[in-house]
Amino acid sequence: VQLQASGGGLVQPGGSLRLSCTASGFTLRNYAVGWFRQAPGKEREGVSCISSSDDGTDYYVDFAKGRFTATRDNVQNTVYLQMNSLKPEDTAVYYCALDSWAGSNCAGPKYDYWGQGTQVTVSS
Repeated sequence: VQLQASGGGLVQPGGSLRLSCTASGFTLRNYAVGWFRQAPGKEREGVSCISSSDDGTDYYVDFAKGRFTATRDNVQNTVYLQMNSLKPEDTAVYYCALDSWAGSNCAGPKYDYWGQGTQVTVSS
């Protein structure tokens, strides 16, 4: 069972990136998937969560609201994080995580699988 975040890179301020979270051994649509980030010298912080169902528990932390959007592609077994209007302070390693309780949602998820991160650098 593996999760993998990918799609990071170097982007100018105001630019966009789409991160992907793929899984082997899990059908992602059945689980809540969270996005996190960790900047150098800082603690890891949550970014967003997308529920396994349309139950209204999806959330975004304040800095992500209006700029970041998490979506699923169930055919590709992938969860995406579309990031727009990127700022230098968004520079971090981004991770995806999964709550492996079947039918999990974003009301208090307990992430027990974590993927390797992908570096996002926002700089001119």
